[in-house]
Amino acid sequence: MSKSKKMTLSKKQNLTGWVFLAPGAILIFIMSFVPMFRALVLSFKSGVGANMKWSGISNYVRMFQDTVFVQSIKNTFFYLLIQVPVMLILALILASILNNKDLKFKGLFRTMIFLPCATSLVAYAIIFRSLFANNGLINLLLVNLGILDQPYAFLTHTTSARIVIIIALLWRWTGYNMVFYLSGLQNIEYSVYEAAKIDGASAVQSFFKITVPLLKPTILLTAIMSTNGTLQLFDESVNLTNGGPANTSITMSHYIYDMSFKYVPNFGYAAAMSFLILVLVAVLAFLQMKVGDKRD
Repeated sequence: MSKSKKMTLSKKQNLTGWVFLAPGAILIFIMSFVPMFRALVLSFKSGVGANMKWSGISNYVRMFQDTVFVQSIKNTFFYLLIQVPVMLILALILASILNNKDLKFKGLFRTMIFLPCATSLVAYAIIFRSLFANNGLINLLLVNLGILDQPYAFLTHTTSARIVIIIALLWRWTGYNMVFYLSGLQNIEYSVYEAAKIDGASAVQSFFKITVPLLKPTILLTAIMSTNGTLQLFDESVNLTNGGPANTSITMSHYIYDMSFKYVPNFGYAAAMSFLILVLVAVLAFLQMKVGDKRD
């Protein structure tokens, strides 16, 4: 009898859990998975509005024949391979410095480095565009310091336009990742560093032998999130360089937006490109987890 009551109580607890989970699960299914499925179906169609027809994999074939989209893939991976490692290394170094209990005003420094994350994406992109304009502050300083003879058009040259986007991304997101590392460092007993110091370990040795190994799960998390965000990069390409010059700084998401709303709408083709981004995000996240997770 008692066993029957115990089982009944367990079932009641499980039922209560599902009751609380059900509203959220239903909303996620309706708002996320249903649109994803409809977008997948849409990616196999071509045309506009009522004239849309089933076209099979033609949109997926077209992607790799589209020179602008191929260029956007190259641009996005250029940002990914340079910006993400530099950003994570900077965030890790800053977190290690600001975790020092003897550092004065560390609360102020932490706030100052994190503040860019609170800035609107559109606002900060426009500010960077004005900073690197021909008559902007950067050109003014470089000319007055004698580094340049005349203002340099940063945003109309391929390499410099990409570098400006990378600098903007570093400014905006380094503090965001630093907070994750600071949170992880709070869980590491400071006595570990003190013991290493007594044993004669330098600050650099402590960083590589203690900080990095113990923060590996957090580093893996930030790497996956940063990769995901960079593959979906949009605001900086649109508001900073508008994809120029000649689409040499355009990103995949920017081009998808153009194909959906700027040019003659082609939602089927845009949906196909979106699913390519989904596959890239999933594959890279899987590879990062396989490489980063060394648990037996």
